[in-house]
This record gives sequence, structure tokens and C-alpha cells, in this order.
Amino acid sequence: MPLASVQEIKAGRAIQHGAMEFSTAPVDLDTVRRYRLQRLRTKMGELDVSGLLLFNQINTRYAVDATNMQIWCSHYETRCVFVALDGPVVLFDYANHPYLSEGIPTIDEYRVLPAFSFFGAGERCHDFVKEFAAQIEGLMKNHGGGNRRLAIDILSHTACDALRETGLELVEGEQIAETARAIKSKEELVLMQASMDVCEAGVLSMHEALEPGITENGLWAKLHETNIRLGGEWIETRLLSSGPRTNPWFRECSMRQIEKGDMVSFDTDLIGPYGYCSDMSRAWVCGEEPNDEQRRLYAKAYEQIEHNISVLKAGMTFREVSEKCWPIPDEFLANRYTTLIHGVGLADEYPNIIHCEDFDDKGYDGMIEVGMTLCVESVIGSEGGRECVKLEEQIIMTETGVERQSSYPFAMEML
Repeated sequence: MPLASVQEIKAGRAIQHGAMEFSTAPVDLDTVRRYRLQRLRTKMGELDVSGLLLFNQINTRYAVDATNMQIWCSHYETRCVFVALDGPVVLFDYANHPYLSEGIPTIDEYRVLPAFSFFGAGERCHDFVKEFAAQIEGLMKNHGGGNRRLAIDILSHTACDALRETGLELVEGEQIAETARAIKSKEELVLMQASMDVCEAGVLSMHEALEPGITENGLWAKLHETNIRLGGEWIETRLLSSGPRTNPWFRECSMRQIEKGDMVSFDTDLIGPYGYCSDMSRAWVCGEEPNDEQRRLYAKAYEQIEHNISVLKAGMTFREVSEKCWPIPDEFLANRYTTLIHGVGLADEYPNIIHCEDFDDKGYDGMIEVGMTLCVESVIGSEGGRECVKLEEQIIMTETGVERQSSYPFAMEML
């Protein structure tokens, strides 16, 4: 599709969102927050736990929607959320910044986390972690109704040992968060579309800037700039490459200058406004008409995407989906993408549906459900070939089938 037509399609879709306290969201954020917290508590009940302790900053965002240096805090055990099944939600924050959580109805209590990571506490970490464990045990005692089962997503063995020493039973908590996050409310889907609109505005800015001589990093910077300017948050990867660096896939962008006639493939992995991920991929040829081999690769990738979307229906098992997906020709099998289809929300998330060739060794089963948001993946490149094509489409599972969230046009001139 000509770039002018793409610009017309995307015109006016992406608006300035900005930080949450300075923006008018397209839906009531408190409704989203209460829905997400209830999802967590429903899953807690299914696993018979009375408390949930979340250190993964994606999960803390889901639970309470309060942020504080999300990337930085993900490096250290310095910020977490405790959710009682029948009791309060307590935010343990890095330092004393209560103003960062003001007005959020899903937070009942604000505390400062005793710094027990080695960075924060050094050799005193064993003393400080006992203080933290005592606070969690107190919450469980006061609000657990005698149930001592505490679910945790991620935590160091030092802190887990301190919690066990208080008599708590620790169980796996990541599954609670992942399965809760998998089903989106109608309000969440509106916020996800706002993120996708910003993402695709960034993709358009890359498309407009693509010309021989620009570096891969220079092109990737256009996506970052647009995302931040329009209220997005960060980008999880650097998956853009050109020419011979596209094959095999997963090389991150570099200072290589893109040459005329190069294939350019990318994967956005963009955390946009309201913390929602927009994960789509496209591939273009720089500066001239695609050659026959580039057309052949693109046509196969497009065929895989469209076929795999067409088979998706709510109620199918993951194994059924895997078995009905496009059979990858032997030529491209070695360089296939790591997964067929995966969930997306505040980040890439459950489920992860594996190729049928790998299912028995690496896959797990489950059910496609209404309200899931999924990403359908394709990488097509011959083993030893010069280039590959990376395509990906983000979709919503509905009662009647599939609705697309990503709408940036494919390069139909390549077919």
C-alpha cells in the first residue's frame, strides 16, 4: 500500500495521553482497577490462598495501577503489593512516596518496604528481611482466617526462607497473576486500542523515515520518540534488523546503515499508554521494489499469519490450535519463530501456544477463551538464506470469532 494511503488510514487515530494524572482516559480507570483486582482474588480463591505477594512490576501494576520507576524497581526486590483474599491491599513502596498512589481506590494501605536487597542493605539484608517477613506474617494472621497459604510470583530464596520461618506456607503465585490477566474487560480493550493507536503512529513514523543510509538504531528511535511523546512508557526489546542481519531472527538493532533494497523487519513490543503492550510486526523493503525472493518470503509469512488467525475460535484447546495451524514448509522449519501464538496485555503473557512439532516436548494445554488478546506470529527465512520476514498481528477473541487490534497495512505490493 502506498505510504500516502497509510498516512490517511492512521490520521487522527493516536492522541496525546500523557501521565495518568494529567490525561482524560477514554474509560473510567477505577472501573479497570477494580475489575483487575477482582480477577486476582477470583484466582486466589481457586488455589485456596489467603494472601498474594507480587514483586513482578507488571503484576503490581495490574493489581493496583500505581507506578514508581517500573524498570528500575524490576531490578531489585524493592517494591511489592500484598493482596489479601478477604482483607486489605497493601502497597510496599520504594522509599516514602505516598503521593504516587493517591486517589487509587484499590490501595487500602501504603507502607515503605524495608530495604532487604543486597544493593539496598548489603550484609544487613538478613536483618531487614526478617522485618519484612514479620509484616507479611502479621497481615496473613490478621486477615487470613487461619489460612497460612501465601502465593508469591517472584522472590529471592533469602526472603522466601524468612517467610517460611514465620510458619507461612509458600505456593506458586505467578500462575494466579498470569491467568487473571489473560481475560480482558471491555474497558481494558479500549485502553489496549489506545496503546495500539500510539504504537501504529510510531510505526508510521518509522515507515516515513526509512531510506538508505539511516541506521537501524536511528529508525528504531522513531518508534520510541512517538511512544513517549504520545504518553507511552517503554519498549521491551530492540528487535529491528535489516538485510543479512534479519536471518536468523532475534538480532537486536545496531548502528548498521540500512542499504537500498534491504529487507527491514521489526517487532514493536511497545508498552504504550496506561501500561498496555502493543505487539505487532511488519517488514518493508528499503528504497526500491522488492525482488522475487523477498516477495516469496513475504507471501509465505503473510499466508501463515492469515491462516493461523482463521483457525482461531473460542473453546479450542491449545493443542487443537497448534495442530490446525499452517504447516511450515521444511525449508523454513529450522528458523521458525519460538512460538505460534501468545497472549498480550500489560506485557507478553499467558497463554503461549507452541508449534505442533514442539508441543509434546515443550507445550502445555489450555483453552482459548472469549476476552483473550493474542498475538499471531510468523518468521519466514530459509536456513542459510540472506533475509527473513517477521510479521505479527494482535487480535481479540470474541464470541463470534476474531477481531483485530493491529491495523497497520501489510505490504500488499510484496504479494
